[in-house]
Formats: sequence, C-alpha cells, structure tokens
Amino acid sequence: MDELTVVVTGGTRGIGKQAARAFAGEGANVALCGRDADAVEATVADVESTGGDATGLRADVRDEFDVERLMETAARFGGDGIDVVVANAGVYHGTPGRTPLTAESYAAFDDTFRVNCRGVYATIREALPHLADDGRVLVTTGGVGHQSKAGYGSYAVSKAGAEALVRGFSAELDRTVAGVDPGTVATGMTDGEGRDPEDVAGLFVWAATEATEIDGDIVGVKRWRRATSE
Repeated sequence: MDELTVVVTGGTRGIGKQAARAFAGEGANVALCGRDADAVEATVADVESTGGDATGLRADVRDEFDVERLMETAARFGGDGIDVVVANAGVYHGTPGRTPLTAESYAAFDDTFRVNCRGVYATIREALPHLADDGRVLVTTGGVGHQSKAGYGSYAVSKAGAEALVRGFSAELDRTVAGVDPGTVATGMTDGEGRDPEDVAGLFVWAATEATEIDGDIVGVKRWRRATSE
C-alpha cells in the first residue's frame, strides 16, 4: 500500500483506530478524524510512533462541511487524491440490546441516524471529487443491519440504512463500494464485549486491497479468513 492514501472516519478509537494503524503499517498515508481534537492528535502521534504516516482533523461527520475539509486535507496529504475511504464513524445511544424502538427517544433516533447513516452519505459524497478511478469505499456495518434483532433500536435501523447506501452508491459509481461487517467487536458501543479491534483491522486492509468481487456486497470475518488462509 505504499503511497496510497486512506481516509478513516471515527479513527481515534476502537475499530477505526486499529484500522488506521493497520493501514499505516502497510505503508499507506492515513488521514483520520474524530470529534475530539485531543484524541485526534494523540492517535496521529501513536501511528507516527510506529513509523507510519498520518494526519488528522477534528471533524464531525454530521457536518458535511467538516467532511469536505477532511477530504481536501487527505487529498493534499497524499498528494495524488484518495485511494480508500473507510466510513467508520458511529454512535450508539444506550445499552446494546436494551434500546427497543418502542421506547427510544426521538432525539436518540435522530442523532443515531444522522451519524451512522447520513454521516456515511456525507463521507462518500465529499470523497468523490478526490477519489481515484480505482478507489474503494468501505462502510463499517454489522449483523443487526441485515438481521432483525430486538433491542437495538435506531442503531440497527441506521446500519440497515448504511447498507442501503452501499448498494445505492455501488449501483451508481464505477468504483468498488462495500460494507465490512467485523462482527461483535469490543468497543465502547458494545460495553467491551466481542473481538479485540486489533484482531479485525486486517479485514479492512484486505477489503481495501486484495478482496475481489465485493462491489455492493457485505464482507465479514469468515470470508476474510477463508480468503487469506488459502
């Protein structure tokens, strides 16, 4: 991945942070963002301490102008546009499995959808003017996006919307657009339950570089492990 430029939203913790580290470890120029400026600075320093090249910007994917600045920054950082976009920023208001749609607040529903679905839309839209002809867009999703499960409220709805965006953009663009489902990962949104984020970072690198016939599809851990063990 030498000289490729990768953008990771929600890149200061959990899956996003480990994906940024993994991409940088493979030689990519990584541009990441988060809503906490101090966390952005600390993550960039962490990536650079391991020999990687990174830049960061405090940006909120709910604000398309923030996202526009992020993509412009990323394009300049790499010097030749953007090769990979990982739309990873996400929120979960409440306790996983205990936020039924029948009781969720309108405020929580609106904000979850604004980050997890509209934020993906803004990320892809603002990346397009800078995206390489063979560029790839990866959208972090999860099983609740395509399998009904009680108690996941607006989070599940937003992930279903994000997967619909994958299919929609895939149908309209001549670049690869795919969803990436890492399964349950131990982050703040899962109360620490699940796989270590570092253990699934390679899934994103594989989907960005080696995976074939994934356009418009959702790829997960099983497919990644099968492909990389052959």
